[in-house]
Amino acid sequence: MRKGGLTILLLVLCLVGFHPTKGGAIAPLGAEPDSLNTPLEHYCEGIRLLHIVADTTEAQKAFQAALSLDSTYAPAHYKLAEMSLRSGFDPAALDHARTASSRDTTNKFYLELYARAQILAMELDGALESFRRLRKIDRHNPDNYRMTALLEEQAGNRPAAIALLDSAEVLFGRNPLLGGLKRRMLMQQGEHERALEEALEQIESAPYEAESHLSLGNIYHQTGRDSLARAAYQRALELDSTRLETLLTLADFHSRRRDYGAYFEVMPLIFRHPEFPLRDKISTFNRFTSDIRFYREFFPQLGTLARTLILSYPKEPEAVELYADYLIASGDIEQALALYKLRLEDLPPQFDYYTMVVDMESYLERPDSAHHYLRRAITHFPENPQLRIQQGHLYTLHGNRYDEAEAAYREALKLASSDSLRSRIWGFMGDCYQRRSQGSLSSTEELFVQHEKAPKGWRKWLKRCYAAYDKALLFDRDNLSVLNNYAYFLSLEKRDLERALEMSSRVVAIAGNEPTYLDTHAWVLFCLERYEEAKKVMQQAVSLDGRRNPTLLMHYGDILFALGEEFLAETYWKRALENGGDPVGLNIRLDGLKNKKAKP
Repeated sequence: MRKGGLTILLLVLCLVGFHPTKGGAIAPLGAEPDSLNTPLEHYCEGIRLLHIVADTTEAQKAFQAALSLDSTYAPAHYKLAEMSLRSGFDPAALDHARTASSRDTTNKFYLELYARAQILAMELDGALESFRRLRKIDRHNPDNYRMTALLEEQAGNRPAAIALLDSAEVLFGRNPLLGGLKRRMLMQQGEHERALEEALEQIESAPYEAESHLSLGNIYHQTGRDSLARAAYQRALELDSTRLETLLTLADFHSRRRDYGAYFEVMPLIFRHPEFPLRDKISTFNRFTSDIRFYREFFPQLGTLARTLILSYPKEPEAVELYADYLIASGDIEQALALYKLRLEDLPPQFDYYTMVVDMESYLERPDSAHHYLRRAITHFPENPQLRIQQGHLYTLHGNRYDEAEAAYREALKLASSDSLRSRIWGFMGDCYQRRSQGSLSSTEELFVQHEKAPKGWRKWLKRCYAAYDKALLFDRDNLSVLNNYAYFLSLEKRDLERALEMSSRVVAIAGNEPTYLDTHAWVLFCLERYEEAKKVMQQAVSLDGRRNPTLLMHYGDILFALGEEFLAETYWKRALENGGDPVGLNIRLDGLKNKKAKP
C-alpha cells in the first residue's frame, strides 16, 4: 500500500463532519419478536439514551446488550462504530463498521461509515474499494466522487482520479470543491495549461465567486505569472474582503515575493479577522519579532498589528502583554505602565499585571508607588511567595531597608512550596547580606580594596551572606546564581579558592556560554595563578558579551597584565573605563602601568 502524506491529510480532513444525521439513518430492522428483551428493544433504548438523554455511556451499554442477544445485529454495530469514531480511531470501531456493512451490503450509511473507519485505520486500498462501491449505491452524492478521487490519487492513479472528476462534472455540473481538487491534481501532474483553462471556465460560469479567482491566482503564481496572480487575488479580495482564506493566500503571496509593503497592508485585516485564532495571531507576531533585523526594519508596521490586537482583545492577557512589550521596546515605558494599571481592575485579578506594575515602578525609581501596588497585590494573592520576594528586592534596592528586606524574605520562606524556591529565597537573602556588607561602596570589588571605607561590622554581614548561600545550596546544589556569587566573593577575598573553583566549574559545566559565569570562572583561575587557563576562558567571555561589560574588560586586562601583555592590558582597561567601569580601580591600574613605563 502506498502512502502520501498530503493526500492522507486531505482524506482525514475530508472526513470532518462526515457523520449521518443525528438520528442515525437506521437500516431496515426486519421483523422482531414482540418482547421487551429483544435486540430492537435495546437498540431503541440506546437511541433514546444517546440522542435524548445524551448519556453516551449508558447508550453504549444498551447497544452492547442488543449484540449480546444477536451478535450480528447491524444497527447496533453501526451505532457503536459511529460513537467510537467521533473521538478518533478505535480498532473496535472498524470491526463494528465492517460487521454492519457486511450484514447489509446495500445500506449506504453502513458502507460510508466503514469506508471512513478504513481510512482512519490506514487501510486505504480497502477504503478505495468501499468508496467505489458507495459511488454505485449513492451515485448522486458528489462527496463520494471527491473521496474516491483522493483515494485513487493516494494509490498512485492520478489520471484515473482526474477522469473520475471529469465524469462528476458531467453529472453534477461545475462544482467548486470538485473543480478545485481537479485543478490541484492537474497542476501536480504538470498539466498547467489545462488547469488554467479549467480555472478560467469556472470563472466564466461563476464570475462572482471569490474562490474561483483565488484558485486562478494560485495557478498563475505556481506558473511564474505573478502579475496575473496579483490581479486574480485582488479580484478575489474585491468580491469578498472578509474571506480569511483569500487574505491568508494574498499575504503568503506577498511574503514569498518579499513585497513587505503589500504584505503589511493585508496583515491588519487578518489580525482583525475573528476566524483567525488569537493564538495564531500571537505566534505570527512572535515570529516577526524573533528576527531582530526584521523587527527593527518594520517596527512601525508591527506596531499597527500590536495595536490591532489590543483593540480587538483588550482583556486577553496575551494581547496585553504583547502590546506592552511593544511599547517598552519603543521606549514608551510610561504608556506600557499605564496599560497594565488600567487592567488591574480586571476580574479575576491577573497576578502578572501586578508584578509588571511593581517592576516598572521600581525601574522608574518610584519605590513608594511600587510598594503601594505591591500591597494591593498581596491583598489579592496573600499566599503567593513571589510577592514577598519582590517586597524584599524593593527594600534592598531602594533605601537600604535591610531589616525589612530580610523579614520579607523570611515570610516568603514560610510560603514556599518547593526546595528550588527555598534555595532561591536563601540566595536572595545572601545577596541582601552581601549588599549590606558593602555599605555605601559602589561594588564588592571596592569593598575588598578599600577596607577602611567599609561599614562597621561588614565581615559579620559577609559571614551571614556565606551562611545563607550554604543553606541555599542545601536545598538546591545547582543553584547557579548562588554558586557563581559565592565563588566570586571567595575569589575576591582570596580564600577557599579550590572550593571557589569547584563551584565556578560546576556553573560553567551546567550553564555553558554565559559571559558572567565565564568571567567568574576565569577570575578564580586568575586568583589561583593559572593565568593561561584564565586567559582562554576570559577571551570566550569577552567575545560572547555583546554589552561590553566593564568588569569583564577590566578582568581581562588584569589577566593580560599578569601574563606580561602590557599593551593589550592597557587597551582593555581603557575600554573598561570608556564603558563605565570603576574609575578609581581602573585609574590606579593605568597610572601604575604608566609609571612602570616611565622608569628607566
